[in-house]
Amino acid sequence: MALTIGVDIGGTKIAAGVVDEDGRIVENLLRPTPAQHPDKVADAIAEAVLELAGRHDVEAVGLGAAGFVDETRSIVRFAPNLAWREEPLQKKVAERVGLPVVVENDANAMAWGEYRFGAGRGESHLVCITVGTGIGGGMVFGGALYRGRWGMGAEMGHMQAVPEGRLCGCGNLGCWEQYASGNALVHEARLIAEQDPGRGARILELAGGSVAGVEGEHVTKAAREGDEAALAAFASMAAWIGQGLADLAAVLDPGCFVLGGGVSRAADLWIDRARDAFDRSLTGRAHRPHAEIRLAELGPSAGLVGAADLARQP
Repeated sequence: MALTIGVDIGGTKIAAGVVDEDGRIVENLLRPTPAQHPDKVADAIAEAVLELAGRHDVEAVGLGAAGFVDETRSIVRFAPNLAWREEPLQKKVAERVGLPVVVENDANAMAWGEYRFGAGRGESHLVCITVGTGIGGGMVFGGALYRGRWGMGAEMGHMQAVPEGRLCGCGNLGCWEQYASGNALVHEARLIAEQDPGRGARILELAGGSVAGVEGEHVTKAAREGDEAALAAFASMAAWIGQGLADLAAVLDPGCFVLGGGVSRAADLWIDRARDAFDRSLTGRAHRPHAEIRLAELGPSAGLVGAADLARQP
């Protein structure tokens, strides 16, 4: 059975794994990411690949990179959390490992992994959304990964949701991810705690009494305890997620949405509210099928598995 290696490259760690044709991880390993040194990142990727290739007969390598990947799937034009600017990543890694290498955006790789082996199995038209610190996205239509003309499509988190709204890390104002992400959840909880400390007392207690110290883990813990303020923060995030999915459905008309990312681990606190908001906001809702909203199944391995499988695609 043909084996390939998938590598998921994040700002803090590099996850590499040998993956078979059924999406099963045969072996995997982790390495720290020397994020400020592009050549050292390539070296770390190559070391992980060569270690795995020394124990398995592999045919190719797929790299999932958090950034803009060009239409040739070889150059990372920009990465917000790594020192990559017009980085010829495919060439650097291929020269080091002596194997065919393809580079793909990490959210695209996750979408492909879920389409092939996870929650998107059997659905030819799907949109995958990663709800984490921000929002990433990937799309599969007609059984093919949609990348856009320049390889930079599916950046759904940067649709403008609120004109002249909150400043986004991309430099624009009012992006969807500023209202429908892990950062948005924390922002809402901090706002409640600052404006009404009595209402936000439990959140503040978990954060050591500091509004600035409030993090997602504190909001989640308080919400699981039934804290009203924390649940309200989740409700706000969920409403924005559902609204954004409805907007995407109006344009793309997918058969399903697959939601993953770190915030999805607390999906029991918000997924039903997001579905309700989607149903209420969907254009022509009484006269059309409503896309399913599913939770991702592959967890943090989705990008690695997807990248490995993309490496064996023609």
